[in-house]
Amino acid sequence: MTLQGYSIPRTTTGDASLVPPPPWHYVGDFLVVDYWADPAACTALLPPGLDPHPDPGRCAAVFADWQSCSEGGDELTDPIRSHYREFFIVVNALLDGEEVTTCPFIWVDQDFALARGWIQGFPKKLGSIWMTRTFGLEGVVDDGPRHNAPPIVNVRHFPRLAAGRHDDPQVHELVRAVSRDRAGSAVHAGPATLTLHAAPHEEHDALAPLKIDRGYRFTFGYTVDDLVTVKEIP
Repeated sequence: MTLQGYSIPRTTTGDASLVPPPPWHYVGDFLVVDYWADPAACTALLPPGLDPHPDPGRCAAVFADWQSCSEGGDELTDPIRSHYREFFIVVNALLDGEEVTTCPFIWVDQDFALARGWIQGFPKKLGSIWMTRTFGLEGVVDDGPRHNAPPIVNVRHFPRLAAGRHDDPQVHELVRAVSRDRAGSAVHAGPATLTLHAAPHEEHDALAPLKIDRGYRFTFGYTVDDLVTVKEIP
């Protein structure tokens, strides 16, 4: 009998797969802080194929409280399969002269979202994420956050274990996120603070803020069923 399933574990039915097949539908409540970090630290974290942004310290810190599901929507009846939170940082860059972002650090609190992120090129780690429900909002804005607005380009990296080939990854490619059916709420803005604390075996604090712009609060949804490989990385 043929084993089935989009992701591991694969079984005779495929029901045990950690990640269901796309399309994946997302909706999330966002808290975004636009800020600037040390330009040298930002540039050092850019993957091959991306060039520094003209304003090389531009970053955004993003908190998201998500609900997602696959096409059948079965996950919606079981919150542990559809609800999760994550925090990530994006750095602004250029891809062949076009403004893009890339995500060097991201934490998520559910295993299915971790694995699904790796498939898409997000370097997710497990963490505990909480979002405040108290905001100092000043009103609705037309433009919304700017530092995480450009398209996101990440790296899919899957290493080898074969002896003598540890430095030769099985997959190493620059990929561009693709989404459709995007819809969002009004965007509220206000003053923001952000502190990135040091932690053992973490390096995100290299992107600690030097200057903060504003904070933004909104709800946003979209569907993912595609990914574009920009280039293979040697």
